[in-house]
Amino acid sequence: MAELPPNNRRSSSESSVEVLPGIEREIDDGSGRKSIELENGAASVGGGGISTGNSGSSDFSFSKESALPVEISPTNERPVQQAVPVKLERSKTESTRPNVKLKDAAKIFDDKTPVQQKLKLLNRMATVKDDGTVEFDVPGDVEAQSFGIGPTASFTGVADEPLDATDLQYMPPMQIVMLIVGTRGDVQPFIAIGKRLQDYGHRVRLATHSNFKEFVSTAGLEFYPLGGDPKILAGYMVKNKGFLPSGPSDIPIQRNQMKEIIYSLLPACKEPDVDSGIPFKADAIIANPPAYGHTHVAEALKIPVHIFFTMPWTSTSEFPHPLSRVKQQTGYRLSYQIVDSLIWLGIRDMINDVRKKRLKLRPVTYLSGSQGSESDVPHGYIWSPHLVPKPKDWGPKVDVVGFCFLDLASNYEPPEPLVKWLEAGDKPIYIGFGSLPVQEPEKMTQIIVEALEKTGQRGIINKGWGGLGNLAEPKESIYLLDNCPHDWLFLQCKAVVHHGGAGTTAAGLKAACPTTIVPFFGDQPFWGERVHARRVGPAPIAVDEFSLPKLVGAINYMLDPKVKERAIELAKDMENEDGVTGAVMAFFKHLPRPKPESEPETVSSGLFSISRCFGCS
Repeated sequence: MAELPPNNRRSSSESSVEVLPGIEREIDDGSGRKSIELENGAASVGGGGISTGNSGSSDFSFSKESALPVEISPTNERPVQQAVPVKLERSKTESTRPNVKLKDAAKIFDDKTPVQQKLKLLNRMATVKDDGTVEFDVPGDVEAQSFGIGPTASFTGVADEPLDATDLQYMPPMQIVMLIVGTRGDVQPFIAIGKRLQDYGHRVRLATHSNFKEFVSTAGLEFYPLGGDPKILAGYMVKNKGFLPSGPSDIPIQRNQMKEIIYSLLPACKEPDVDSGIPFKADAIIANPPAYGHTHVAEALKIPVHIFFTMPWTSTSEFPHPLSRVKQQTGYRLSYQIVDSLIWLGIRDMINDVRKKRLKLRPVTYLSGSQGSESDVPHGYIWSPHLVPKPKDWGPKVDVVGFCFLDLASNYEPPEPLVKWLEAGDKPIYIGFGSLPVQEPEKMTQIIVEALEKTGQRGIINKGWGGLGNLAEPKESIYLLDNCPHDWLFLQCKAVVHHGGAGTTAAGLKAACPTTIVPFFGDQPFWGERVHARRVGPAPIAVDEFSLPKLVGAINYMLDPKVKERAIELAKDMENEDGVTGAVMAFFKHLPRPKPESEPETVSSGLFSISRCFGCS
């Protein structure tokens, strides 16, 4: 499988930033380099990377007083001070990290290693790149087991046979809550799964952002509002290429968003329906990793949780974490643990705050158990095994269920002007970036128009949230679109250009469309590489490198008849997949079986380890 392109060089535009939050001030040391320091002697990063203590100090001494001001919690409880996450370097200069010896690297995942030493080692190994990925070096000639993250065993089958569809009819009715954070594309597959669960007689509540209430309710599912605004979240992710903020002004905004989400999870599992007042008590949780606190809520309520996601979040030796860059294959599994640890640095104070105040649970310690044995939490991945086969080292608790499509086309009535425009000429090329904001929409629109003209193609431009499509004058060869179901629209197109969200990628491939992906952040580069590896699209074009020559080249690549043939072949392979049924089967397959009354209930110590905060194995 094609790996993400490694890059050892640090961009000249990279800068020092904090890993998700704190109060800070920018320091100019007179050399032209700027760093960000947390006040009150808390964690900071300058030219050398992570440090904690006073400015300029390389010693690791955590301040007893938080750098954050006192906050009033959502309840009327006593005000508390938040712990401050440590910072990780984004360097402006070309420099080489010190070599990390194998025995030192292994200490990061040893619970006996002091926290300060773990942080120092982590900083020596990893660098946050300007594109939001994490780059790190691995000592040469090592095995993954050397880091204490478990063997890379191969699994040729699963321990349990999948449930037969008829078995589902005899499942006792359950109340199931889905905790889903993200954009419309993240929510859509869970609507399809929820509707199927309802067909089997279960009550399903889909808890997500209030922006999607109509989307969820119209589909016939019970809606419950979660905190957070997907427009703000998407804007933050686009600007910062992922989890790490590019400047102090972003930190309070993103922190507030995350806190709103985390504090809204418990009510979503047990509060009555907002509109009808009908009581609700979840028997099981389905969640995606960006919900962050889902496993902690499950622990408090003593109910099972099943994690589904559209990007890899389980360690494997076959490809690195989509948010990482590592050249050596021996570091692929380790990359998941590195990303796991960095995310935890940013959310640990909020997670422990909600554990203590809302869930009445003991706090979990930094890096405690997050790199241990395989998780007992089942994971289901929502993509086609024909595009990305299940890695051989993923065990029986991990399933690749297939893409989960929600049928929107059958009830869609396209506007008459669109129908007439489609009938007036050749099939067009679709270009759009959905709910992702575009930094320079006018410039990007101009590039799109010129590229279509140079290649002699008609085009549909989806205006989305990014503001594309502001033309100086209307053009007959271009149709501007507000919103339209992809499962209908892509069948009318000869090729598609989009951001590479998993759902949009799936819809394009299902419609046998050659695909160009212009990734903004997150897992989008991963899907761009997978599409290119299957030779149904050109190499992805990073949004910051979007240009007329590259788009023209991409369109010409997609117009090659051989590329279309391969797209048709892949679509046929996907045709017989039923990801929705696969997800439902996987969910019920992994539900805990009732135990005899004489047998005491036991919970694995690995079930709610720190890495479960974001669904990582």
